[in-house]
Amino acid sequence: MHSTSHSVIAWGCRYRAPIKLSFSYLTPRHLHRRTRELSLPTVAVFSTSTISSGCRLPNRHFTGNSLFSRMEIMRRTVLSHLISMLFYVSKQRIWTGGGINKNNEMLDHLQRYGVIKSKKTAEVMKSIDRALFVPEGASPYVDSPVQIGYNATISAPHMHATCLELLQNNLKPGMHALDVGSGTGYLTACFAVMVGPQGRAVGVEHIPELVDSSIVNIQKSAAAQLLKEGILSMHAGDGRLGWPQFAPYDAIHVGAAASEIPEALIEQLKPGGRLVIPVGNIFQDLKVVDKNMDGSLSVRSETSVRYVPLTSREAQLRGE
Repeated sequence: MHSTSHSVIAWGCRYRAPIKLSFSYLTPRHLHRRTRELSLPTVAVFSTSTISSGCRLPNRHFTGNSLFSRMEIMRRTVLSHLISMLFYVSKQRIWTGGGINKNNEMLDHLQRYGVIKSKKTAEVMKSIDRALFVPEGASPYVDSPVQIGYNATISAPHMHATCLELLQNNLKPGMHALDVGSGTGYLTACFAVMVGPQGRAVGVEHIPELVDSSIVNIQKSAAAQLLKEGILSMHAGDGRLGWPQFAPYDAIHVGAAASEIPEALIEQLKPGGRLVIPVGNIFQDLKVVDKNMDGSLSVRSETSVRYVPLTSREAQLRGE
């Protein structure tokens, strides 16, 4: 593997480290943990005022009163996004080893890399074997998204783990959870196990063939009894409209990138509930949306991501 050295100037802070031309997928929130092991540069996602490294851009230098200031802000913003994108255009994986052939080994890696932090997430991912939800012939435990047909994918294991970590407090026994773009049914099955017999887990997928195959997958898994009892249900429909029948939801997960947050999902989110959704087109961020008890919203960006677009069934089948 060849490497070359580049200097990255980001909002006045300089980082110098080798960038490998072929590299593993890392989200920005994990980069600082693995820089030494993987010889990757420390790269942050930047705003116009704050840098995650602790460097701060003085606001007085960019008041917006001059053409130069506005152009410089635009140039640096685009540069920072492009730097972040370097880590999403590869194969979107944290580790690249092909020797992982057991679900528990996959979980060990996710814990070692700091993606899985809680006992609750580890337990549910241990109980739902990913191999049952990945097409035959694919490597189920490698940290990479996998094509499942119809221009759809099952997300990489680290993204499933990340979303479970973000939603764990809204997936307690008895709560209601909605999985939009449920695909092979993996994350919906995890939700069902977490909310238990007194709760409700709903998967919505607009490709009927994927809904049918997801039901077959779940029937082989530890969530089979919950499916049989109707606690877990899979539906064909436009996930952008949610699934009002079992609303409001304590947790909503969206497995495709929306250009903007669908209003229907906000409406179906319970006060005190949380929505995790990728938002953006070329540049995407995983947004965490909390609905406060008074109905107001708190929104933050967790990390930069790359998902297939949240679109209509027809557009997806055309690959748009």
